[in-house]
Order: sequence, then structure tokens, then C-alpha cells
Amino acid sequence: MRGVRRVAAPIAVLLAVGLAACTPALPETVVPDTKITVGWTGAFTSANAAASPTPGNVDIAETIRGDFGDLVDGEFVADEGFGTVTIVSDDPFTVRYDLAEPVWSDDIPLDAADLLLGWAGAAGYFDDAEDADGEDAAADEDPVETAVPALDEFARAIEVTSPQPIIGWQQAVTAPVPAHVVGHRAFGTDDPMEAKQAVIRAIQDGDDDALAKIAVVWNEDFEVGKDGKLAADLLLSSGPFRVDSFSDDGDGQSVALVPNPSYRGLVTPKVARIELVPAGDLPEAEVGERLNVAQVAPTTANREIIRQLERQDFTVDTRHDGTLWALMLDPTGLFTEPQARAAFLRAIPATSLTERGSGVWATAYTGTTSMVTAPGSRAYDIVSEDSGFAAALGTPADDAALERESAGIAAGSSVCVLYDTGSEFATGAFVALGEVAAEAGWSIADCGSSDFDAALAAGAWDAVIARVPVPQTPEQILDQWGSQGAASVTGNVDPDRDALIAELAQTTDVYEARDLLAQIEATIVRAAVALPIAMNPRATIIDRSVTGIAPRTGAAAPLTYGVSQWESVP
Repeated sequence: MRGVRRVAAPIAVLLAVGLAACTPALPETVVPDTKITVGWTGAFTSANAAASPTPGNVDIAETIRGDFGDLVDGEFVADEGFGTVTIVSDDPFTVRYDLAEPVWSDDIPLDAADLLLGWAGAAGYFDDAEDADGEDAAADEDPVETAVPALDEFARAIEVTSPQPIIGWQQAVTAPVPAHVVGHRAFGTDDPMEAKQAVIRAIQDGDDDALAKIAVVWNEDFEVGKDGKLAADLLLSSGPFRVDSFSDDGDGQSVALVPNPSYRGLVTPKVARIELVPAGDLPEAEVGERLNVAQVAPTTANREIIRQLERQDFTVDTRHDGTLWALMLDPTGLFTEPQARAAFLRAIPATSLTERGSGVWATAYTGTTSMVTAPGSRAYDIVSEDSGFAAALGTPADDAALERESAGIAAGSSVCVLYDTGSEFATGAFVALGEVAAEAGWSIADCGSSDFDAALAAGAWDAVIARVPVPQTPEQILDQWGSQGAASVTGNVDPDRDALIAELAQTTDVYEARDLLAQIEATIVRAAVALPIAMNPRATIIDRSVTGIAPRTGAAAPLTYGVSQWESVP
């Protein structure tokens, strides 16, 4: 396919976005002249988080893009103000995505075209790739195995039929960018409805040339330019807020959000302006002054500052950040035999490592017994009960030295333990590990490194104290715990586990999914390659003038989730 000439886009403008002369009035819930300033470490680089899902772009998308719902503590929470998602057929597996009456901030309704465009993006139609000639090749190959969705344009809905069930069916389709804007930019069509139809035809017909033009807009146009600007039409919002301005003063980026007058969600904004500003070197010390809200990693250095804020009735909300600390073993060399691995792990009480690693932040670290679910989720209780962890690894041995000897490991056998010397938790946990392991006759060698990632990849270790993400999808579980997982720390191979993960990927019943997660966890327990220690915390500090902030666990938009609930009080 030859290179495609881009249709000239509208001239970029600064973000004082006056999209219409008769702008709708703000929701009655908005309190005039209220503002909340947030310490932020992200960067807004694209208004299309589907094409560029960096943490900063996801933060912004959470405020300016409506969707069918979100994952909260591992469970899907629907937003029926945006629409509904329903399985309409099990064979073939078909899901209907049905919009309510959301509109973009230029008052153009969201409809089937927006959903179809979002589906095509997720299905790989616009993947940013280059062929040998350096030309865009996003549409050169058939990107999907599933049929193009059926459209119900009158009802503003699409029905997606897949070859097999999909566990993430409720979130498989979104509307990340306006179809009428994409159609205008790709094809030069001024009429919004005609632009939408052009997008629909390109996808339904599989028109390579048209898809290539859409791919350019999808991947490039929504990116913030080198001049730090973005055209107004690229910032249209379907969420509770819209981007009013953004800038970079050299110390970091600032983004100002204001209520979207066209938002028709169930919960409308209460605050008139939210400013995300550079957090600074010590944001916890500036909450109540320059900042109203900040999120920080708990450390020994900031404990006293935060404690004093708590004593002054500032809110300190501590939740996990979606990662956990674990002691993991290399199932070769010293730990080739499962009995040896189990003997070592049963000699190490996870609580001892947590107590020493957490130090003054002991109450912020939540213990965990799972590598694939997080405490607080409904799945976690099922997994913890059914995985067999408590009996196999979670209960200290009556005689750890005898168990070591029974595993054929001589007293004083050296275990090279890798950890990040720059981490307070890992360093403290290593000290505790050395003490408790010595009581069982193990000799712990300090293999800590300041270049932890490189040392981990080199593989010259027997055990490692590492912080790893809690997987959120079957694909992420496969990546971490599959036999060929690219992110596997232990390299443990288990075809049965691979099969269970594949089954999980095609499970649509939440209760069956929990049972499968427990079975997957049980294979990790039986392999005796990992001892979960504790969830890694993140502290959100909120000053007294702000209410309604409920940080979310995990990595995706942990603070900007739920911004409609935020309120500034006298």
C-alpha cells in the first residue's frame, strides 16, 4: 500500500475552547469559583489514551471520556448514565453495547459510529506499524478474526460477535475519540453526520486506503504537538470535565480541567476547576498550602510530616498501588526440587519481612497470600481459601531445620538473594530474611544491587525480593505466570496453568472466574516458587477544604477516578 497524504487539519488553537456561541449552562451542582489543586507527576501527551495509554493520558481520559464502567477492586462497576452492556447470545457469543444519550462537548451525540471506531481501534485496525518502505501499514493486513459489529444506528448501539467468549466483555468497547472529528480530519468531510458515516463505511467495507487515513488521525493527530498545543476539536469531551488548558514550565506539566456543560452523566461535577500541577520534590509538605491533594509513596522520610497532617485533621488515605512484594525462587540449581523450595519458603514468615521492611509505615502494608488477586477484591477471599496456600506455604514449619534436611539441603547452604538496595522495604525485608533463615540453617548471601532490573535479568540469583504488578487480565497473568511469559520472574513452566489461564480468558461468569483464579493460584502454590509478602501502599493526602475524594486501588487513574464527586468546602 502506498503512503497516504493526510487531509489538512484545522489550525491548532490555544485551549480557550469556545466551541459554540450558545454554550450550555454548567450543571447546577457546580459551585462557582471553587478550585482544587492536585500535585501531579503525569504528562498529558495525547487526547487518545487508547492509542497512547500512558499513566498521564489515562489520568486525563478518566475525567474527559465517558465509558460503560470501570474496574474497582477487581470488579466491574457499570455507569448506566453512559449506557448498558448486555450479552445477547452465548452461541455465537454476542454482546450489545447500547448508549444512553451522551453527547460530545460540541453537542454532537455519541452514537454507533463512535463505538464502532473504538471497537476497530481495540481490534487492531489502526495499529501503528511501518512496512519495509517506511510507509504506514496499519491497514495492510486483516487485523482481526471477528466479524465487523452489527450497527443499530437508530438505537445508538452495536452488537459485537466473537469466535469465543471474552472475560473482559464489559469493557471491550469504548468511545475514546469522536468519530465525527476523525472522519472530518481523515476525509475532509465537514458535516458531522457525513463524517461519521465515512468512518462507518471504511470499517464495514474494509477499505484499506480509508482505514490508513483514519489510522494516521488515530495515532498522530491527537498527540500534543512539539509546540505544546492541541487543536480544540481534538479535545472534545464526553466525560464530566474537559481540558481547559495545559502548559509546561520546565518543572513539569500543568493541566486545568473545567466542567463539561454538555455532560449528561448520573453524577455531575461539583467543583468549578481542577488544576493538576507539578507535585514538586516534597508534595506532602505543600498540602494545605500550594496543593489541596497529593499522592506519595510512604517512606521513613515523610512519615513525620504526614503524621502531623493527620493530627491536624487532614485526610490520609492509604491503599495499595496495584503491586505486591514477594519472595520468589529460581527453580533451578539449589532450588531445583519442589521440596527444597517449599522448605525454604516455609522457614520464612511473611509477617517478619513486612514488619522489618515497612518500618514506621507498618499499618500501611496489607499482607497478602495471593500472586494473582489483591486483598479487598471479592476474588481474593475465594482464591485465598481455595488455593491451599495456608497449609502448603503460609504455615511455618514445626521444625524448619528438619524440613530443610528432609529436602536434602545441607546446613549452611548458601542462598544468593537479590533485592533492590535503593528500596527501603526490600532492604529491611532482606535483613529480616537473613535472620529467620539462619534459624533454620540456611545461609543467606547478600546479592543486592542498585541496578535491580539488570541484575534480575542476569539471573545470577537463587531468590529475589521483588515488587511485581498484580495481574488484572488473563493476558497479564499469562505474561507473568505462563510457561512462555515474557515478564515471568521465576521461569516456572506449567502446562496445566497455561490451560487454566486460557480457560479464564473465555469465562464470562464472575463466579466461575473466581474459581479459575483460585485454581491458577493453586498451581503457583504447588510449584512453591513464590511467597507473597504484602501489597505496596500509596498514600493520598487531602486537605481539610476538600471532600468526596475516594482514591482507587491499582495503577489506572488512581486519583482522577470519581472526579465528579470532588467538592471544595469552606
